[in-house]
Amino acid sequence: IALQHFQDLRIGQVYRSLLFDPYKLSITLFLSEFLIYATRDETDNRQLYDFIEASLLWLDNADSGFANFHLVFMLRISLFIGFYPNLDDYREGCWFDLREGCFTPLRPVHNDCLRPDEAARMRVIMRMSLDNMRLFRMSRSERNRCAEIILYYYRLHQSDFPELRSLDVLKELF
Repeated sequence: IALQHFQDLRIGQVYRSLLFDPYKLSITLFLSEFLIYATRDETDNRQLYDFIEASLLWLDNADSGFANFHLVFMLRISLFIGFYPNLDDYREGCWFDLREGCFTPLRPVHNDCLRPDEAARMRVIMRMSLDNMRLFRMSRSERNRCAEIILYYYRLHQSDFPELRSLDVLKELF
């Protein structure tokens, strides 16, 4: 096995607050663990890289209103790796089929689904962006439940996606 040598390395971005703000640091540590597993099978995906870089810059520059950042980030990553949920079929009172990634008027025959009240909440999160997420208020328990659902969604769609250890720290803060 030959080791490769890097001749020209340089820091691409110096962050001003990610490492010094305990809330932002906990988010980035959680997302680091998340990305290890979520992007494990990805190869050269410039759009994914650009999204991650732009998102981290956004978080670095945000002074407030970033409590939902990890939720938006995790859902948007699924767009780049191929299993972003389909929002087109949503109607009030629909269930969300986590296996199929779509809304359905009837309860699926399996248990990997969300009741209509949780499906409606997840639809709201799926419509959030970095620019508007500060407008959506959620309690800590709602935010934690959404994080659990999103991670469960990943476990259904990616083989060997584990329980993330850093989630417990994030739950305490957000």
